[in-house]
Amino acid sequence: MKKKILISHRIPEEPLKILESDFELIWPDNDTFSNEELSALIPECEVVVSVFGNPLDSRLIEAASKLKLIANYGAGTDNIDVEKATQLGIVVTNTPDTVTEPTAELAMGLIIDVARRISEFDRGLRAKKITDWGVLQNWGTTLRDKTLGIVGLGAIGKALAKRALAFGMKVIYHNRHKLEPHIEEQYEARFTDLENLLRNADFVSLNVPLTPETKSLISFPELKLMKPSAFLINTSRGAVINQEALIEVLKKKEIAGAALDVFANEPNVPDELIYMDNVVLVPHVGSATHETRKEMSKQVASVIADFFQGMKGLPVVNPQVWNSENLRFKAEGAS
Repeated sequence: MKKKILISHRIPEEPLKILESDFELIWPDNDTFSNEELSALIPECEVVVSVFGNPLDSRLIEAASKLKLIANYGAGTDNIDVEKATQLGIVVTNTPDTVTEPTAELAMGLIIDVARRISEFDRGLRAKKITDWGVLQNWGTTLRDKTLGIVGLGAIGKALAKRALAFGMKVIYHNRHKLEPHIEEQYEARFTDLENLLRNADFVSLNVPLTPETKSLISFPELKLMKPSAFLINTSRGAVINQEALIEVLKKKEIAGAALDVFANEPNVPDELIYMDNVVLVPHVGSATHETRKEMSKQVASVIADFFQGMKGLPVVNPQVWNSENLRFKAEGAS
């Protein structure tokens, strides 16, 4: 009997067809399964392909008595109760490498957009609200010689730093731990604490995963540190920012603007943000390119195949699970 793979959301199908000889793939009829459908199907499945924005909570994981692998379609795994999965001996993987370049591209695009007021001017021209094209009108902010503060100089942060250097920007960064000197030299990046970064950066880009430590990492006190001429860019997770605090600071023009790919309660976007001219909004599209989404499906398929062949080097989010006495893959002798 074939092992069952439950795919919680419609993703590009073609790359996963390589699994059909050994697995039964269960796809939703529409865009996604309802919670009721997931609850009914998950007890019979050994793999779940989860998707960001679609929670896989402790209740669902506990109901999945045969589950060995959660293969997340995306880099961030805040949609999964990883702690519960680890307790039950379930391996959790993600697709980190594929999203790096497109997310950095988007972050750079948002920086350019909000700095040069591209979306604002586009809206104004279409609505025939911009009539004065004079030399002293419609100014933006140039990037050359400006300081980009990257909060989270991981893979995406490094890819963004490379792009910023090409625009003649200076790079400072804040991580939990200072990087090795040769890495800092490669990206011409200077380490600093978060407070100093916020005080000195002309653009602040958030590139951290959502964890208990990073939830509301940027709130009223942090926003108050930023320069009135500074811009905030977020391509990580919406909850990294206290959204109400950001709205208040933007209303008072205490920072120059923001560009946001992610929001606290997606897909809902507060009206206050929608009607602000100095805010650029996009619908969580960091990895949303034709090439990337297909590559993500390909990586998920490869992870599943390699996992059941006992291969190493998988992008495991909870590596401590391998040493667990409850490890289901080991206990049941799957291969």
